[in-house]
Amino acid sequence: MVQVTNSTTPCADVVLPCLDEAAALPWVLARIPAGWRAIVVDNGSTDGSATIARAHGATVVHEPRRGFGAACHAGLLAAEADIVCFCDCDASLDPGLLTAFVRTVAEGGADLVLGRRRPQERGAWPMHARLGNIALTRMLRRRTGLTLGDLGPLRAARREPLLALGLTDRRSGYPLQMVVRAADAGWRVEEREVPYRPRTGKSKVTGTWRGTWHAVRDMRAVLRQPPVAHDLAAATRAAR
Repeated sequence: MVQVTNSTTPCADVVLPCLDEAAALPWVLARIPAGWRAIVVDNGSTDGSATIARAHGATVVHEPRRGFGAACHAGLLAAEADIVCFCDCDASLDPGLLTAFVRTVAEGGADLVLGRRRPQERGAWPMHARLGNIALTRMLRRRTGLTLGDLGPLRAARREPLLALGLTDRRSGYPLQMVVRAADAGWRVEEREVPYRPRTGKSKVTGTWRGTWHAVRDMRAVLRQPPVAHDLAAATRAAR
């Protein structure tokens, strides 16, 4: 039986990769839709993030292996809902926006829904991070034919098809690998604009040119990977 938050939106699990986000967690967790489960994946925090997450009703998963992809995948494995969402844990994105994403997936309008970030304030999206994103979306188009404006972290898809994609990247390339393998599998990918706020605290990846370069390097490596036929065939069947 599928639980629903209201007459039209199924419940979902929201994966929140977390590394020292104590200041942002209360804001983020307060915006998780009613009836949904927040899965905070603690990736080695030293600021009490896990304690704060539990106090605000989240399920906490500990992932000792450092890396954005490692945290995201640990959350995916811990998820139980049919539809799983991903959102950054730094208060730059409102997880409440995911209700529309989930409704689209549940109704069969798309297999993967992505948020295209629109900065709301100066400095919300540093120029070096934006340029890196532009370069990657162009490479993605050449590799897959998908025309996207962003590779943002706000997204939703069904859990079993995501697992069938056989995602292997455990660093910054994880979000891109998800899109690449989804495209190779013939998924219907939809993009919609979402407001993007300045994050709370310092970014661990795109806050510096060096961090952005490492992320771009990881993602370029993903784009060089050939399709994994057996995983993608299974993912296509599961997505339908």
